[in-house]
Amino acid sequence: MAINRIQFQPGLSLADFLKDYGTEAQCEAILEHSRWPQGFVCPACGASRAVQFRRGRSNIFQCCRCRKQISLISGTIFHGSNLPLTQWFLALYFMTQGKSGLSMLELRRMLGLSYKAAWRLKHKLMQAMFEREETTVLAQRVEIDDAYLGGERSGGKVGRGSENKVPFIAAVETSHEGHPLRAVFSRVTTFSSHDVDQWAKNHLAPTALVVSDGLNCFRAVTKTGCYHQREVVGDQRRSTDMGCFHWINTILGNLKTAMAGTYHAFDFDKYAHRYLAEFQYRFNRRFDLRSMLPRLLFACVSIGKRPEAWLRRAENWT
Repeated sequence: MAINRIQFQPGLSLADFLKDYGTEAQCEAILEHSRWPQGFVCPACGASRAVQFRRGRSNIFQCCRCRKQISLISGTIFHGSNLPLTQWFLALYFMTQGKSGLSMLELRRMLGLSYKAAWRLKHKLMQAMFEREETTVLAQRVEIDDAYLGGERSGGKVGRGSENKVPFIAAVETSHEGHPLRAVFSRVTTFSSHDVDQWAKNHLAPTALVVSDGLNCFRAVTKTGCYHQREVVGDQRRSTDMGCFHWINTILGNLKTAMAGTYHAFDFDKYAHRYLAEFQYRFNRRFDLRSMLPRLLFACVSIGKRPEAWLRRAENWT
């Protein structure tokens, strides 16, 4: 059997990580370069010269033009954190190099944090992944399906109407050779033509060939100019056996296995979009594991601050 080049790529070993990110000074230098690749830029006036000094543990830059003072982490996902950067970078490492993700309890034990601190850290990093993945557009052949997170509650509604089920659209783009390229997992309110149309406008290029089952709402993808191919299946077993849905079924199976094995319980209604984005982020960057950490770091310094009160709002997935 041929060796899978993706599975057997070197990745970023723990020894290499500690060599490059093992000290606070190293992490500060890498964070500064990620935030200002061409050198310091004042967020207030745009000037490029600053005086640098320390205030306690904080690395402070004072603009030479407007005199504004900003810390290295202000205005980033790390804003307001009292954790050393070495712990943040370890979390970045664990969340990007593992295939199945890392639960809050595991993160808490590995970093020596309280559960509340681990919750903030993980949700901030997942939010960075979510906002980065919102712009993903699929342009080639796309297999699409309706899916759910969560199960039925005892005494509650059954099937698609269950109060504990969160609906999401799953889509995977394949190459001309039939290999999976990128995936999108997007939470939706309902499987309606309106929601599918809005999703398609955000995630499908007009060049896409969309293959779906017989669910009527998926016809709405044609409003974006996509070609739509319907494959009506009689039952779930036949759908699994059909080659035209091979990759969407495989990747959905991997997603649900990873979720069940890593996260035993979380608030589906409030946070499903972040857990889906975490899996999507790693899948879409699986071709180059070594670059995944610096790419996520760039996302963390690009999206702005996300305080805990903001992270806990249920409406932040829309």
